[in-house]
Amino acid sequence: MENILLVDGYNIIGDWPELKALKNNHDLEGARDLLIEKMAEYQAFTGCKVIVIFDAHMVSGAGKKYKNFRIDVVYTRENETADERIEKLVSELINVKTQITVATSDYTEQWVIFGKGALRKSARELLVEMNNIESKIAKTVKAKVNKGNSTKIPISTEIAEIFEKWRREKG
Repeated sequence: MENILLVDGYNIIGDWPELKALKNNHDLEGARDLLIEKMAEYQAFTGCKVIVIFDAHMVSGAGKKYKNFRIDVVYTRENETADERIEKLVSELINVKTQITVATSDYTEQWVIFGKGALRKSARELLVEMNNIESKIAKTVKAKVNKGNSTKIPISTEIAEIFEKWRREKG
């Protein structure tokens, strides 16, 4: 079964402390970039396809879709909300072989996607899961550094983490 996570980008940014702080300091682009990077880690770790949806009214160049860190990033069209695009994607993607989960804390949106057969994950639940994933990744990198490597060239933890990040991006 294929698992797809649809992420309501600005809803998550407005809830996660680290992303909210960037947004409140007038760095919405930095908050978007950090969310996308974290969702790339989520996708690499879980194997779940991730699509992040942002409302176009916050960004120029409405209606765009592109890949960043091997995840799909969608900006809605003008006069289309992220909720509307999420509902449309759920309807298009859901089938007996695909499980859709929507990450949003928007209560109304949760009920609409339930009605279409998707599951929901609140922003807080996704944050807890992401923190656990980052912890497991750090432990894995540390274990590999402590174990040594096949080249017998000693590398620092910082360099090992950079290599691990590159590996996930190249997937």
